[in-house]
Amino acid sequence: MAQAPGTSPGQLGFAPDFLWGAATAAYQIEGAVAEDGRGLSIWDTFSHTPGKTRDGDTGDVACDHYHRWREDVDLMRELGIAAYRFSIAWPRILPAGRGAVVPAGLDFYDRLVDGLLGAGIQPFATLYHWDLPQALQDEGGWANRDTAYAFADYAEIVALRLGDRVRGWITLNEPWVVAFVGNLHGRHAPGIQDLPTALRVTHHLLLGHGLAVPRLRAVTPGTPVGITLNLTPVEAASDSPQDQAAAARQDVYQNRIFLDPLTRGEYPPEAAAFLGPATFPVQPGDLATIAAPLDFLGVNYYTRAVIRHAPGIGMLEHEQVRPPGDYTTMGWEVYPPGLRTLLNRVHRDYAFPAYYITENGAAFPDQVDAAGAIHDAPRIAYLAQHFAAAAGAVRDGVPLRGYFVWSLLDNFEWGHGYSQRFGIVYVDYPTGARLWKDSAHWYQAFLAARS
Repeated sequence: MAQAPGTSPGQLGFAPDFLWGAATAAYQIEGAVAEDGRGLSIWDTFSHTPGKTRDGDTGDVACDHYHRWREDVDLMRELGIAAYRFSIAWPRILPAGRGAVVPAGLDFYDRLVDGLLGAGIQPFATLYHWDLPQALQDEGGWANRDTAYAFADYAEIVALRLGDRVRGWITLNEPWVVAFVGNLHGRHAPGIQDLPTALRVTHHLLLGHGLAVPRLRAVTPGTPVGITLNLTPVEAASDSPQDQAAAARQDVYQNRIFLDPLTRGEYPPEAAAFLGPATFPVQPGDLATIAAPLDFLGVNYYTRAVIRHAPGIGMLEHEQVRPPGDYTTMGWEVYPPGLRTLLNRVHRDYAFPAYYITENGAAFPDQVDAAGAIHDAPRIAYLAQHFAAAAGAVRDGVPLRGYFVWSLLDNFEWGHGYSQRFGIVYVDYPTGARLWKDSAHWYQAFLAARS
């Protein structure tokens, strides 16, 4: 596929050492859930509970990456990416969440990291992408303070084995989703609907992150350490004071509940107005631990939120407006300007030393045609427009260092099962075959044009 004029990294203004990559997550692609001593995760339990996922889909096989990782590394090499963000399955290393280590689990990631390096690809490892060992959930999960300490132990175990080769550590992926989608709304594992539980989970996730940071640095000095947050620029639906206040509440809930403690050592005081008597279980010294300086912030961006005041609707008393425009099959508005707005706002207000786009991508109704091709022009447009928005943020002075497209492969999309395809590579689930979409060819040409 020919490269469109003006859309090479250099023409957009990205430096030659800007890190272009792709991302995945363990439960979404690995499969092999009962092999080589892996323990159960909360997503194994949740996905096997009737009614929790679309069509009863599970990650039992997923993309079978556990067996096909060499093929996937070859695919990445051919694609031309410089970095790969993957996650490590905690229950594959520690089936009970703590205690005895399964050597085969570490061996798998050892081979993967070596394979990536052999292909000239930098490994960026996420330590927690939602697959908590079920044994820890049986003890209260992240609502139990002990889980934060277990996480720090697990992080050190992984760092001792892989830290000489991993190029970047991400402690947690999207803790907001873990806390609120999983423990307040119940749409994700573990399927709990309880605000006090969600706030305990929030605090202990952050505490686990803060406890892990110095241990990662002690084992792997010089390797950058960060966290990934799903951040959303929030806009009011009108200039009315009520809509403006509703948007501010959403920003506190969606963004600041994690950004503020990570950088300012406090939860946003405005949260008390909608949380009521529920509180974060802060103990002396916790907030200082949580606010340990980071080397980078990972940003997952998909869309914006347009908010209007709606008395009586939820604890935030608002609702999200659906502006006219293009939408993905997830029902998310395609809004590239929001990425530039978001990066500028976060850097202005929080000033992390560096940023990576750790996820950005879109689901569309991809089909294989009679010739075996997958024409996904909307995804190409989506990526091109978001790359341009990121370039704008770089021109604005945001120290953005890399960009990981979500996702390398079509995969298990959590509660949506296999109904949503985010990959630039199509996966035929019955056979496991990988088929390049037009977007993969486009990305390959874009990367080949690096100066």
